[in-house]
Amino acid sequence: METPEWDEVTEWAREYLLDSTDPHAQLRRAGFPADFVADLPLTSVSSHNARALVYASRRSIAGQVRLLRALVLDDRLRNLPDVTVAEGFLAQLERDAAAHDAQDVFRTCVLRGGSEVFLDRDDLRETLRAFVADAHKSVLLVDGEPDSGRSYTYSLIRHLAQHRGFRPARIMLEPTTTATKVVRRLAAFVADPRAGVAPPVPTGLDDLLPALDEAVHWVVCQATGAEDLFWFVLDDCDRLDPGSDVWDLIGQLALAIYEHEPVRREQAPRLVLLGYGPAMRQLPHDLRHSLCWDRARPAGPVDVRAFFDRYLREQPPPSLAALAAGERDAALAALVDVAVEEVLAAAAGGAGESYMRRLGTAVEGAVRVCRSL
Repeated sequence: METPEWDEVTEWAREYLLDSTDPHAQLRRAGFPADFVADLPLTSVSSHNARALVYASRRSIAGQVRLLRALVLDDRLRNLPDVTVAEGFLAQLERDAAAHDAQDVFRTCVLRGGSEVFLDRDDLRETLRAFVADAHKSVLLVDGEPDSGRSYTYSLIRHLAQHRGFRPARIMLEPTTTATKVVRRLAAFVADPRAGVAPPVPTGLDDLLPALDEAVHWVVCQATGAEDLFWFVLDDCDRLDPGSDVWDLIGQLALAIYEHEPVRREQAPRLVLLGYGPAMRQLPHDLRHSLCWDRARPAGPVDVRAFFDRYLREQPPPSLAALAAGERDAALAALVDVAVEEVLAAAAGGAGESYMRRLGTAVEGAVRVCRSL
């Protein structure tokens, strides 16, 4: 559904679901879950409430279906011609939901409409599946040797964000990165300019930063109360100087998220630390049951072959799709051999970029060639 359709849905929600002095109770009577309703920033203004309801519902396909079902079941809308339009929207969303449910987004290899690939990392995929499903897990740590693809993890996280309704906010760390810089970046991510609330994190060069603990708790509190569900991603943790004050910030940030989790579990932010190994600064002891770990490793020839074998059989080039089964299988096997050979040769050369980045770029180029055959 596009913006004009959602504008129409917003107007229906204002008129039929939120025309009440107690919008929370009215939404619960309409069948919305109590915890979902409690998290909505509802006011006495029905138009604002309608926008908040639609915004929150659009985070997931299931939420969109739930909203349209509530509308088509409303007695007042059912007696109007608009119900036919609403039923059409609902039917479209139910088809989208069925197609989405048939896909396992955690196993996806080709991302962003086919312009990006994500190789291997079966363990990471299952770790992320468990992390997303368990609201009690608040910190994901990804370790691995340099050039093993730790930062590559972010590609899959971005893909999952589109399907699981969260917003990743990534900060790249460097040896000179300070806690002040990280807090300011996080505050910029979570601050809502529409609310008119200024963050306690100054922006002027001569302004003093308040106590780190105060600033961290403000950031986490804002994120927990925001319409978006935030994942804070700190990348290249291993590049930090051993004496950096960012290590203290990471511990305080992880602990603040942990402390907010029981209050508003479904809306509390998550923390992802890429390049964070067991030998680095230990996180607070209270977090020991809230952590998920993954260890990255470079993809090799077996992984590249497995990717092309799966991809080309699921999406054969148009020139091969019409062939008889036996002939098509032989042609696909030969194409897999060629693709693997060319990709490994391309990834072996070059300088300046990491091996996993070169490998990913080579695979993406091969995918484009296969699609053009």
